Amino acid sequence: MIYICIPAYNESTTIGVLLWRIRRVFQDYSREYEIIVYDDASTDSTLETLAPYVDVIPLTLLKGETRQGYGFALEKLCREVSRRTRYARRDAAILMQADFTDQPENIPELVKRFEGGSDIVAARQEIAAAPAQVRQLRRLAGWIQRSEIPRTAGADPFNTFRLYRISVLREVLKSLGEKPLITTTGWAANMELLVRATRFARRIENVELAPRYDLRTRESRVRPLADAFNLLRFTRRAHALSAPAGGVA
Repeated sequence: MIYICIPAYNESTTIGVLLWRIRRVFQDYSREYEIIVYDDASTDSTLETLAPYVDVIPLTLLKGETRQGYGFALEKLCREVSRRTRYARRDAAILMQADFTDQPENIPELVKRFEGGSDIVAARQEIAAAPAQVRQLRRLAGWIQRSEIPRTAGADPFNTFRLYRISVLREVLKSLGEKPLITTTGWAANMELLVRATRFARRIENVELAPRYDLRTRESRVRPLADAFNLLRFTRRAHALSAPAGGVA
């Protein structure tokens, strides 16, 4: 099973088309799949847009009562797929955005690397055409990564389009007990999840996939200074999180 995990907040203009694009990909691709959307208390018509799709595609909606932020949404999605899966070693979770930045047509490339034995497959994306806020944050994040953040087997710790073997996510959650999986938000949340999962992954692979910032219908939500500050705060414990844990059970 391939679980497509999508955090959403006020994405009514893109989320419906995105689901149909995912459906079309799997019509031509012989893998069982399910889409799980976590709606972070949207104030637009995101939920109303999603509701009709429940009856026509394999879709589960998780609804937040109050807005908790991107990191909380990632945690809810990871815990949900870990709970649902029957075959954790054979199943995968793909995390992607709802705003067309991550292209559904690239899903088979991620899955191919997973089927070849990778526990984590991370998109490595060029950002030349990215919005100014993203370029600014990437420059700040690059400096932080070089000086403070532990290596993650070459995987870019900031991109959003990734595949995780669910047994790896389960091992991460098991190691934490009652502690939260994600304690940060924004790009720092993507980095935190990758750093935690790296401890339990035997093989991590990168694949070059171009994001499409030009297809967005809204402004970027990146806040360069605030997001860079979140990254700096996280680096205080990032090295301890990335210590080897002995592989995937």
